[in-house]
Amino acid sequence: MPDTALLIIDMQRALLKDAHDVEACLSTVAELAARARAARVPVVYLRQRFDQVPAEWLAVHPALTPEPGDLVLDKDSADSFLGTTLGEVLAERAVRRLVVTGYASDYCVDSTSRSALSHGYDLVLVADGHTTVERPDGAVPTAAQIVAHHSEIFSVIQYAGRSITVAPAKEILFDTSPAV
Repeated sequence: MPDTALLIIDMQRALLKDAHDVEACLSTVAELAARARAARVPVVYLRQRFDQVPAEWLAVHPALTPEPGDLVLDKDSADSFLGTTLGEVLAERAVRRLVVTGYASDYCVDSTSRSALSHGYDLVLVADGHTTVERPDGAVPTAAQIVAHHSEIFSVIQYAGRSITVAPAKEILFDTSPAV
């Protein structure tokens, strides 16, 4: 059984309404999820809960609908480990490496990635598999700059005893190969 899991964070219809380059990101994550399933790698969806927001708005985007066997966990925080059973779910499956995708690069993707490292997981951040909200015209930094910035941070950050990789989806392998 693989020691890897794919996390798909907050790829919810309402949240992605104004996301940067959303169609490309959705396509990338969908293709990655299909490859993970084919390799029998657990696919874990994390969904942000909000008070007083209709449930249908918080559904996973139709381009990424969970399939039978996928796990779906709800959360109330930017950190997908905080107040959820994510840690237990991963431990039950002997997961040691997390491939992280999702929304928003500067909030939940960042918080969950750092928390994963602090919880002892190796991290693979999918460079073309995370996005954030578009900013108004003229705003600095732009959404594209924010996405690139977070990929850059994780390409140089260090956590003792942890492996951290930032790579495009096409380079992510879901087998026993030692590569990414």
